Amino acid sequence: MTSKEIQDYLSLRNNMAIATLGLDSIPHLVAMWYGFYLDGTLGFWTFAKSQKAINIKRSPVITCMVESGESYSELKGVEFVADVDYSESQEEIIEIGSSIYERYFGPLDENGIRSVEMMSKKRIAVRVHPRQYVSWDHSKLGGKY
Repeated sequence: MTSKEIQDYLSLRNNMAIATLGLDSIPHLVAMWYGFYLDGTLGFWTFAKSQKAINIKRSPVITCMVESGESYSELKGVEFVADVDYSESQEEIIEIGSSIYERYFGPLDENGIRSVEMMSKKRIAVRVHPRQYVSWDHSKLGGKY
């Protein structure tokens, strides 16, 4: 995919698999919802006591994959290695939490705001800074594999 196609694809409402490294160097892989900060930076939030948060605090590098498709001819995805910054600032946690809420549930109404604020108290915010991308789009193969 081109850079523009990657950005357009990441703007869709998919899940993102995130791999962090555990203390024993074994990858810890989880599926997460993600969003975007107001400046366009990709991000997610997670419980501060989660294994991925512990791993990120120790080693702030992750590998991510966003993919979709049911049949081989529909497979599409982006994988990237990224540096991450985490924050315990309520302002940043609410910012990324609000983006995630809107992407997966719709406009942020009064109930959504209360929900995000309540959930933010036990979470950290994580900013994702991709170093490199690998992408694929089997629909471009035109049925020739």
